[in-house]
Amino acid sequence: MSIQHLIPPWLASLVPYQPGKPIEEVEREYGIRDSIKLASNENPFGPSPRAVTALREALGGVHRYPDGGGFYLKQKLARKLGVGAEQVALGNGSNEILELLARSFLRPGEDAVMSDQAFVVYASVVQAAAGIPRAVPLKDFTHDLDAMLAAVGRSTRLVFLGNPNNPTGTIYRRGAFERFLERIPRDVLVVADDAYAEYVEDPEYPRTRDYLRADRLLVGLRTFSKIYGLAGLRIGYGVGPAEVIAALERVRQPFNVNSLAQAAALAALDDEEHVERSRRGNRQGMRFLEAEFSRLRLDHVPSQANFVLVRVGEAAAVYEKLLRQGVIVRPVAGYGFPEHVRVTVGTEAENRRFVEALETALR
Repeated sequence: MSIQHLIPPWLASLVPYQPGKPIEEVEREYGIRDSIKLASNENPFGPSPRAVTALREALGGVHRYPDGGGFYLKQKLARKLGVGAEQVALGNGSNEILELLARSFLRPGEDAVMSDQAFVVYASVVQAAAGIPRAVPLKDFTHDLDAMLAAVGRSTRLVFLGNPNNPTGTIYRRGAFERFLERIPRDVLVVADDAYAEYVEDPEYPRTRDYLRADRLLVGLRTFSKIYGLAGLRIGYGVGPAEVIAALERVRQPFNVNSLAQAAALAALDDEEHVERSRRGNRQGMRFLEAEFSRLRLDHVPSQANFVLVRVGEAAAVYEKLLRQGVIVRPVAGYGFPEHVRVTVGTEAENRRFVEALETALR
């Protein structure tokens, strides 16, 4: 019996998100061992050691439901960000907050504006809420904020901005963002996804929290998955006007952030040593990869994140050859880059192994 007629058409045409291949799957499929994964922008230096200690201490309490309101984590984030706790939302990864925003502020048939070659989840959460994604091409691999403004219409309710952008690693800078905020209609909610912000070193990078105002519909998103190394625990947060956060609280599921994730995040926020070590390792790894790409005469997009987009020619074939050598990267044809792969900056050993495997694949 077919159930297709029972599924709303906007869901029937929705393409499920395809994550990067896990190590276990590659080794099982190709009969190899000792693979490395540079596909999902994870922290190659591991989780915050303080978070690991907190996890061990919290394990004995997993028979209890977590704090449904995330009181202590919200308080700590609020102090760190200089906002009220009522301005902070917690999510099962920042992905969940993207979904909550779409569910809260989109009616069927209304639209949201985003860049065409940006994180695919922006479009999928909009479509899942029966909204219409309005995609605007990048300009020089970067968000074209002027063109995005021009795409905002009478039925636009949300604009999604990735800064740095995934998969290009590029950023828009302070002046462009300020002009954008001055011109955006006051009834359009701007969602600034700053998942990779901790890696950015450009002095003109706009920190979203600096632009929060009670009368401005602006929400900034951050995650513990990247520089804090807690991707497996799925925890992120959003910060914005109290009324916007209150709307998200109405639609989120109870206990959406588990107790282990909350305990680890609380501890990770104090682990500046781990953050700085990860940032320093990423900077060194990026310099190495950029130098090697230049040596191999491969074009790449200068990145402010912990990954880099590099043009390798027949990317699907190169990706497959890398897999057979136990090196997992991310093909990005689905983003409109059929000749590129996205590579996470790894440890020194991982970066060197990737370059060696890439040379073999290109031959």
